[in-house]
Amino acid sequence: MDLRTTYMGLELKNPLVASPSPLARELANIRRLEDAGAAAVVLHSLFEEEINQESRALDRYLSDGTESFAEALTYFPEAPAYRAIGPDAYLEHIFRAKQAVDIPIIASLNGVSSGGWIRYAKEMEGAGADALELNIYYVPTRIDLSSAEVEQIYIDLVHDIRASITIPIAVKLSPYFSSTANMMHRLSNAGANGLVLFNRFYQPDLDLENLEVVPNLILSQSDEMRLPLRWIAILYGRISADLALTTGVHSAQDALKAIAAGANVAMMTSEVLLNGIGRFTEILAEMKLWLEEREYISIQELHGSLSQINVAAPAAFERANYVQIVKSYAPTFR
Repeated sequence: MDLRTTYMGLELKNPLVASPSPLARELANIRRLEDAGAAAVVLHSLFEEEINQESRALDRYLSDGTESFAEALTYFPEAPAYRAIGPDAYLEHIFRAKQAVDIPIIASLNGVSSGGWIRYAKEMEGAGADALELNIYYVPTRIDLSSAEVEQIYIDLVHDIRASITIPIAVKLSPYFSSTANMMHRLSNAGANGLVLFNRFYQPDLDLENLEVVPNLILSQSDEMRLPLRWIAILYGRISADLALTTGVHSAQDALKAIAAGANVAMMTSEVLLNGIGRFTEILAEMKLWLEEREYISIQELHGSLSQINVAAPAAFERANYVQIVKSYAPTFR
C-alpha cells in the first residue's frame, strides 16, 4: 500500500505527523517517533514570551554591575551564564534533531507579534528546520479592537515572515473568525504554504477554594475533529495552501477521515501521550489494512474524495447538516 503524500512541498512517507508536544523536547523521543512511523515531527513551540524574556535577561546580564566601579564598564559575564536561555537552546535542538533523524523537522513559533519572530524564523531556517509552523495563539480582549484589525495582524505576520525566509510556512489557527473561508484564502495569498486546523485554546479554570485562576489542560477526544474536518472538506480545492488536520486524531478511522476530507496530513499528539509512541505503528497498520480491504492502490485515491466539491450532497457541510441533525434528534427519556 502506497501511503506517500506531500505537505508544503515536503515528500512524506505517510500522512501521520507528530504535532507539537513535550515528547519532542528529547532527541531520543524524536528518534522513537521516526522508528514508529511518524512521517514528520513538529517540534514543541518556542513562545514569544520566551523570546522577550531572553531579551530582558540578556540585557540584565550585560549591564549588571557596570556602574559599580570604573573597571566594571568593560565587564561581561561568562558566556555560560546566558547560553542556556530558551531561544538559543531551541535553535541547538533543531540542529541536533536534524542530525538525529531523516524525516522532516518542522519548527514552531507561538505568539502574535512579528518583532522577534522574524529574527528567530531566520535563525530556525539557518539551524536546518525543513519548515516553520506559526502557532498564532491570540485572544483579542480589547473592546476597541475591530475584527478587521485582528485579521490584519494575522495577515501582516504571515506576510512579514514569508518575506524573511524561504522554507515552507504553515499557519496554525483557531476557528474563531467571522468568515473562516475568506481568512484562510487571505492567509494563503499572504504566503502560507499550509494551514493547520485548528489550534486548541486551553481555557483556564477557576479555583473557588483559593480564589485563583488556574491552568487546565485536557487532552483531545475524537469527536473534537468534526470541526476541522468540516472546514477542511469545505476548503479543499478552493485554496492553494495544503491542509493539515489537528485535534482529535486518535485512530486509523480518524486519520482516514482527515485524508478523505482533503487534508494532506493528520497530526496526532493526545493519543500518543495517552497510549505511547507505538500508536503510530498500530494506526498506520490499521490504515493500510482498511485501504487494502477496499482495493485502494494508494492513499491518494482517498484524498479529498469526501470534500465538499466531490460529495453528492455538498450542502451537508453547511446549514442543511444543522437542520437535519436538529430534526432527527429524539430524546430517550419518558
